[in-house]
Amino acid sequence: MAEPIRVVVTGAAGQIAYSLLYSIAKGDVFGKDQPIILILLDIPPMLPVLDGVVMELQDCALPLLREVIPTDKVEVGFKDIDAAILVGSMPRKEGMERKDLLKANVAIFKTQGAALDKYAKKTVKVLVVGNPANTNCLIASKSAPSIPKENFSCLTRLDHNRACSQVAMRCSVSSNNVKNVIIWGNHSSTQYPDVHHAKVNVGGAEKAAYDAVKNDAWLRGDFISTVQQRGAAVIKARKLSSAMSAAKAICDHMRDIWFGTKEGEFISMGVYATGNSYGIPEDLIYSFPIQIKNKTWKIVDGLPINDFSRAKMDATAAELVEERDTALDFLSQ
Repeated sequence: MAEPIRVVVTGAAGQIAYSLLYSIAKGDVFGKDQPIILILLDIPPMLPVLDGVVMELQDCALPLLREVIPTDKVEVGFKDIDAAILVGSMPRKEGMERKDLLKANVAIFKTQGAALDKYAKKTVKVLVVGNPANTNCLIASKSAPSIPKENFSCLTRLDHNRACSQVAMRCSVSSNNVKNVIIWGNHSSTQYPDVHHAKVNVGGAEKAAYDAVKNDAWLRGDFISTVQQRGAAVIKARKLSSAMSAAKAICDHMRDIWFGTKEGEFISMGVYATGNSYGIPEDLIYSFPIQIKNKTWKIVDGLPINDFSRAKMDATAAELVEERDTALDFLSQ
């Protein structure tokens, strides 16, 4: 058996974590032969709830789960960790300005970034889920200067999976027959779900998504807005935000970091825009098409971009620049 790896999940008493922890503990993410020490970090008022989560994880009797450590202290939560999944953030409350939300989250992710810098392994892979995810990820990374920028990413895999599923349903195929959709930009309603480079396997033959769907108006209209607004639609229906699907996307994202993407396929994740070939401003965490090998990601370069896509990619970049500048103002205060 391999040595156990240490994985921390923040916001561990919340509903995304409740859907996520079982999958991690039973080996769906880091491998079926990889023992795990799970560290559950949350704020002090949530510690009694965490005790219940710990009991349940124990009661699952999972062979790979070596230890579960509940804590409200970052020095315990981030000590020598191999992977950090930062789910906890300040949720947007009714009547709250986006600026107020950014300010509250800058404080949280500055603290967590500094704690990662001080306590975590320098090889730690950090996934930011808590919204606004791209900007929170940027703040965490800037607050952890000794950890390589490449080790930080934010979750746009949920949007990616939503886009895959919409195309699959439209073509009456299962979602594993759709590949290479792209989510560009921010994990917000300005994100751009792009299927110009996607392929759909229909009856054994691989077709371009536009040829498989045969409805350009839908792909340029309702498809995009459905994916952009899906989170809000789930909240409206369930009165709670996406949890099962978010947890599944987190698992997909981390598993791909650990084991790599399939040959000839790419996925979407928010990463540093440094050195990208698509004219996106450098100092941003922006979602790109990504391939991963040996735990190292690279942006898929050289995809042709038409005017329709260009405008949408620039619009979501503009939102991220504005978010970043506001957040950096708060960071320097």
